[in-house]
Amino acid sequence: MKYLSERRTRTEDRLRQLKSELTEANARLGAKACVYATGSFGRLEVGNNSDLDLFIVSKIGEADGVITSQLRHLDAILVKADLISAIRKLGIPDFDADGKYLGHYSVKEFTGSLGAPDDDANNTLTGRLLLFLESQPLLGEDAYSDIIDDVIASYWRDYGDHAEKFMPAFLANDILRLWRTFCVNYEARTERDPHEKKIEGKIKNYKLKHSRMLTCYSALLYLLGVFKLEKTVSPDHAKSMTQLTPTTRLSWLLKHQEFKAIHSVTNQLLEKYAEFLEKTDRPKDELIAAFNENSSEWMEGSYTFGDLMFEALSTLGEQNRFYRLIVV
Repeated sequence: MKYLSERRTRTEDRLRQLKSELTEANARLGAKACVYATGSFGRLEVGNNSDLDLFIVSKIGEADGVITSQLRHLDAILVKADLISAIRKLGIPDFDADGKYLGHYSVKEFTGSLGAPDDDANNTLTGRLLLFLESQPLLGEDAYSDIIDDVIASYWRDYGDHAEKFMPAFLANDILRLWRTFCVNYEARTERDPHEKKIEGKIKNYKLKHSRMLTCYSALLYLLGVFKLEKTVSPDHAKSMTQLTPTTRLSWLLKHQEFKAIHSVTNQLLEKYAEFLEKTDRPKDELIAAFNENSSEWMEGSYTFGDLMFEALSTLGEQNRFYRLIVV
């Protein structure tokens, strides 16, 4: 897809510019921690008006017998300051919610909160899953790789006893949990604020049914595909998945003749997604006006996208025990 390729190239150029402005921050992190981008930067599909969503995650160490973050709190503050200066210099919009979500976590917080009731409230569910599903390392690439390995180890803790037929049900359930959290959070915001900025809420819903859906369900398609090919899903397969964006996971499916039954619908998903990106790549006021004028048509397109995703999943999952675990 030419348009998707253009967006990918634009994002890679933007990330290189950012990295060139952050050499001091990178040195400050060393091998102790990483900064990774999510959202449109993580998916390599930045538009003209995209902002930057980031997570700062530290490896853990031991000091005086206490397990602690290797990146000191004050150093994390300095890194945040460097990041704010860099995006302002490059003309990238300020961090969302006045930097409220520019958090600093340790990998222990990510792995220790798996399945915990406060996982979503502490934003560790989002940070951990987006690390898997739509992230690009901005700083500290070696630490980024190590942290992904630690998170994979937590999800694959039972792999040793089931290596020949391992189904990553734990990860799949967490991916579904993230998707449903996105959906529930959207409905909750709508209930709290049913009138103010109503059109902006509808636009968020439209985006949710494209970018967030693709992030979550392209991963499930990839895992189903690997299981269908290998009869197992290893930690190495999981690591390979983290190196693919949501759209390149769909492209991976197209490279395998074993999945030819879903090649047509997969191509349609890529085409519809490119159309979505092109429609929404405009200044906020123009987007609101365009959505107001075409809301019925655009929302119908989002339902079509969901139907195509369902068709791809159900067709690929046919006679697949892992698919049964995802559904029931």
